[in-house]
Amino acid sequence: MKRDKIKIIFTDLDRTLLWDDNTISEKNLAALKNLKERGIIIVIATGRNIFSTRKVLNVSHPFDYLMFSSGCGIMDWKSQKVIYENHLEAWEINKTMNILLARKTDFMIQCPIPQNHCFYFFRENKNNADFERRIELYKSFAKPLEEPPENASQFIAILKPDSDKKFHKIKNEINFLKVIRATSPLDHKSIWLEVFPNGVSKGHSAQWLCKRLGMEQIQTLSIGNDFNDIDLLEWTAQSYVVENSPQELKKRFLVTKSNEQNGFAEVVEKEFNFDS
Repeated sequence: MKRDKIKIIFTDLDRTLLWDDNTISEKNLAALKNLKERGIIIVIATGRNIFSTRKVLNVSHPFDYLMFSSGCGIMDWKSQKVIYENHLEAWEINKTMNILLARKTDFMIQCPIPQNHCFYFFRENKNNADFERRIELYKSFAKPLEEPPENASQFIAILKPDSDKKFHKIKNEINFLKVIRATSPLDHKSIWLEVFPNGVSKGHSAQWLCKRLGMEQIQTLSIGNDFNDIDLLEWTAQSYVVENSPQELKKRFLVTKSNEQNGFAEVVEKEFNFDS
């Protein structure tokens, strides 16, 4: 792709742009600043919600938009205003909940945007360490589920690492909504089955944002590392994954160095021909 064609870059956050200690390296930060000087629009496309993102980023960081909760919403980062959001309807909440209960699954129902760091949880199993870890992490915002809420942004069901078959069975049953697979950002091995309103994904939100900004698909580039990045990686004109991505993704997309080796900066250097 010609470098002058790229006008907007979408990058995942955890284990892509960030180091494993949740910091941005000097090299990646320099790459972000160089992109800004070139007038390139930078979008953070993350599975984190707004609250969680603010733990690792602030308004001084040089990017333009935050695509949060795997594309469920988009925020103008400088103004801190949500410009795009999606929500589940009551019947969708009830039907999804019944399926997860029948499958004896531990799950959480996230509140509507922008308070979607708050959630209700239902515990089916006693030995789901990753589930308990997330409750502890958000203990100030977590409540046991007593009855289905009228409004919600998404479900997060936490499955054991070897639960591929269970994931696909549940995904097939919840065929009326968008089901996305993500690797747990907490233990980096458990499967997070995330349920969103139909059509929600990083790729769909990228399309929405580009249309709003008057940009074409040929002008897009993305960098990711996990299964919840697939829709985005498939949509952008140029797509990379970091070396620490699952093998399945490395077979399908261009590969850059790992997040710990500043893979983001390497892509910027290669595509724009300058040192970061």
